[in-house]
Formats: sequence, C-alpha cells, structure tokens
Amino acid sequence: NKRFNQRYDARKSRRTQTPVKSFMSKIKTSFFCQNCGAQYSKWQGQCNSCREWNTIVEEIIQKEEKSTWKIASSETKKAAKPLKVTEIDSTQEVRMDTRDGELNRVLGGGIVPGSLILLGGEPGIGKSTLLLQISLKLPYKTLYVSGEESQKQIKMRAERITSNADNCYILTETKTQNIFRQIQEIEPEIVIIDSIQTLHTEYIEASPGSISQIRETTAELIKFAKETNVPVILIGHITKDGTIAGPKILEHMVDTVLQFEGDRNHVYRILRSLKNRFGSTSELGIYEMLGSGLREVSNPSEILISHKDVTLSGTAIASTLEGMRPLMIEIQALVSTAVYGTPQRSTTGYNAKRLNMILAVLEKRAGFRLGTKDVFLNITGGISIDDPAIDLAVVAAILSSNEDIPIGEGYCFAGEVGLSGEIRPVNRVDQRIQEAEKLGFSTIFVSKYNKISLKNTFIKVKLVSKIEDVASELFE
Repeated sequence: NKRFNQRYDARKSRRTQTPVKSFMSKIKTSFFCQNCGAQYSKWQGQCNSCREWNTIVEEIIQKEEKSTWKIASSETKKAAKPLKVTEIDSTQEVRMDTRDGELNRVLGGGIVPGSLILLGGEPGIGKSTLLLQISLKLPYKTLYVSGEESQKQIKMRAERITSNADNCYILTETKTQNIFRQIQEIEPEIVIIDSIQTLHTEYIEASPGSISQIRETTAELIKFAKETNVPVILIGHITKDGTIAGPKILEHMVDTVLQFEGDRNHVYRILRSLKNRFGSTSELGIYEMLGSGLREVSNPSEILISHKDVTLSGTAIASTLEGMRPLMIEIQALVSTAVYGTPQRSTTGYNAKRLNMILAVLEKRAGFRLGTKDVFLNITGGISIDDPAIDLAVVAAILSSNEDIPIGEGYCFAGEVGLSGEIRPVNRVDQRIQEAEKLGFSTIFVSKYNKISLKNTFIKVKLVSKIEDVASELFE
C-alpha cells in the first residue's frame, strides 16, 4: 500500500505541474425553435412558447472568446462612463437624406446615423430593388453587401435602374469577419446587407439562417453601428405567417422595422413602419413598380380612386389619414341574396369583425334587413386601412348596393359609427376636408359633433348625427 501511495502521489504531482493542454474546445449544443427562437436543453416535439410541432432543431454552439468587429482597437477602447442628464449633449443629430421622399417620410425625416433598420417583405416584392435604387441615389459612400446575388447580377439590375452611381460599392460576401475587414478599408457612410439570413460568423458552429446565427450576426452589426455611428440597413426574409424569419428578439434589437408589402399581381407597393424609435409608426409610403425600378407616388389618392365612365351603386369615397398624410380611398360593397342559406361576409383590406359590427348596427338600429344577404367589401388599390373614420363610407357603400342606387358624384365621407348608430367625430377633420376639396369633391359628410375651424371653403360640409340622416340625404 505504501508503494502504491507513492506512485499515486508522483502521478498526481506530474498532472498538477504539467497540465494536459486541450487542443479542441468543447462543443456545446442547444435546441432552438425555428419558429419563435425559444431555447431548450433537450429536444421535444412541441414548442412551449408558440405551440408549434416539429420546429425544434439542435444547433451547435462553440463557446470561445469573441473579438469585436474592429480587432485592432478593441482592447484600447475606453469604457463608457455614466453622465448626468444635464451633461449629455442635447443638440439634435442631423438625419441623412436618402433622396427618396417616401422613405424619408416613413423613417421620420431621413436615416438617423448609427441606427439599424430592418426591411421585411415577401419574396419578389421588390426589397432588393428598393435598397439598390436608394444606394445608387445616395450622396454618401455606400457599401451594398449581397449574399444572394453575384456582382454581375447586381450590375445588370443597377444598369436598368440608373447609369450614374459613383458612391456605391458592391460586395458579395456572407462571412461577417470578411465584411468588417472590407468596411475598415472602404470606410463607407452607409452599409446595406442583403440579407441577414445569409450571413454567418465564425464564432458559432451553426448553419446560416439558423436562430443562433441570425442573433449573433445582428448583434455584431449593432455593435459596429453604435461604435462607428454608421447606419446599417438589413433585408429580412419573412415566414409563411408574414412575420420576419428568425427569433422575435431580432425586431427588438433593431431601431426601425419596415414592412414592404403589396400584391405581386399589381404594380403598387406600400412601405409601412412597424417600429420606429426615431419617428412615427403610422406613416405610409407608396411606390409604383416599373421596368426601370420603383417610382414614388406623390399623390396616392389619384391611384386609389378608380376611374369609370358610368356611376355604379355600392361605391363610396372615404377620407382617411395615414400618419400625417391624408388619403382619399374608394370603398366597394356588394350586397346580394344568400344563395346557399348561410350568408357570407368577406372583406379585402378592412377588418372583418368591424364589418360584422356595422351590419349588426344597420339591422338593429337603422332597420335594414341584411341578415339573410351576402356582403362583400373591398378597398381598392390593395391597401389595408385601420382608420375608424372610414366606417361612414362603408355604411354608405353597403346601403347603396342594397338599394341599388348610386351615390351622387362628388360625395365623400369621414365619420366613425358607434354601436347605437350615432356618427362619432374623428380627429383632424380640417385636414380631411382640405384634401377632399383639393381633389375636387363637392360634398363631405362628417359628424355634427366635430369642431370645424375652416372658413371660406368651397366644399359643402354636411353634418349628420345618425345613420338614418345619412340614408335620407343619399337615397331620398
């Protein structure tokens, strides 16, 4: 036993003096839901967060010491110090003009330096075309990084859009470390990434597009943007549900989330702001898809109102607002007898539950028998409107189709309908009246409870308080 103990002590001392060096770092794995990004320690069939089945996939995570985007000055950078509120510089930072009026409006006046913007949309809707067109027009040095197309393919599209572009650099790369190396050499003022799902970093052993890679590459780009004050615009793919692919935390990490939407069968595209830390989220930008790129639509009311030679029943014009911009949109309704017994309720661009509420108000409060009839409602132009001020136009269009009597030409509406059948006032009614007058409408119906401060207007303002007043004015 004594000899055994001596050999054991000698072996133990050798291990402590010359430790065994491991040349392979320990690889850790974790399980992530590909739908919502929830993390689990082991595999399971259903995700507890989003309740989806068979979406949890194992991903390899290699833990090692990470360096910042800028290798040279990462250790010498001074740590941030807390400042009093009164000591912080309060001078407003100048926004970067994109030379695109619609994008400037949606962003709140331009791009904020150091911000991270995420643009999402369906495949083929025009996301890459929009950002390439903007990068070619920008007066700043721009680096356009593409992980989906080659430089020759981008050149072909750029020649179709414009011929002059001296400030735009094209890079085809998917590894973030190589992208940051080129950024240090070129020193661009704006960076555009197409798309975030194609990027990957060497610090994580996972495939591009996975939850871990999207989260890590976005974190590196945020660190770069905040340290250098260079704005970064990302293109993000969307899932079949219409949400941006990747973890939900991706939308919380960025400063602005833009949605590019529209029907690929139509030429018009709509740019919405879903989140904006530096501006309003109710603004709307409208583009027209042409062979030479996207054209800004400065007066959307002209394209949202259809042109026809004969006045038809079931059509009404509503005055709505999207952010600071007033719009005149056309509401189309079709009321017919239910053939299959159960009446159908179908809407396009309008909330179906609100349509059911309005039909119940018309039947209960106004006495119109619509319970046994099919009702179809459509907002022309392919846009969706949530403004309750278009309720009155919806009522007028339904009643016009039900009575088969067209609404007088030059009439428009702006009012919210309550559950008791009253016409409620809407906000910024003066701006709505001015837009209707500018487009040549002769009469506008608004609630009599609205406070109107306009004077010397050529448009006739009809004040109504109930649905019965509207029906008597239109059809008697």
